[in-house]
Amino acid sequence: MKRITDICFSILLLLFFLPIGLVIALLIATGSSGGVFYRQQRIGLNGKPFLLLKFRSMKVNADKSGKLTVGMRDSRITRIGYFIRKFKLDEFPQFINVLKGEMSIVGPRPEVPEYVQLYNDEQRRILNVKPGITDYASLAYFSENELLAKSDNPERTYIEEIMPAKIKLNEKYITNPTFRQDIKIMWLTFRKIMRV
Repeated sequence: MKRITDICFSILLLLFFLPIGLVIALLIATGSSGGVFYRQQRIGLNGKPFLLLKFRSMKVNADKSGKLTVGMRDSRITRIGYFIRKFKLDEFPQFINVLKGEMSIVGPRPEVPEYVQLYNDEQRRILNVKPGITDYASLAYFSENELLAKSDNPERTYIEEIMPAKIKLNEKYITNPTFRQDIKIMWLTFRKIMRV
């Protein structure tokens, strides 16, 4: 049931979003050098790595100076990047990851390998379910980059405070991953984006 829902919603959303996506792609291509898409290795179901897709919102090779984005005024973010990140439009290509079976619409957000290596055995339980585009942690930390901008050491704050809190929320989800709960999270995510 979940897989069928993922496929149907993803196809509908991608078709609806296509005209907007083409405009965004054109603005990215003409606004800065580099490709339209950004691919980053993340850890998926059962610890298997995959390439997560996003619209590129930062300068080429920006991730070499850090995986975390610190505030919306991070100098690595492009002009169009500010806009698409604010409304989470950079995340839309991940519906392609959903169609490929690498992700679900709802599920724990996939983490980069460096941070997954820091998980303890209990935390690694969240790798037993397919990662998602949105979850309770995404809602609770909708403005995560702004929180990191206030920290003297953003990476330490993320590893010691934010990441464990997000995993706790993910653990709450995987104890009862029902269709009704998925619809609730999708609706709350939509409302959150519309209120930005």
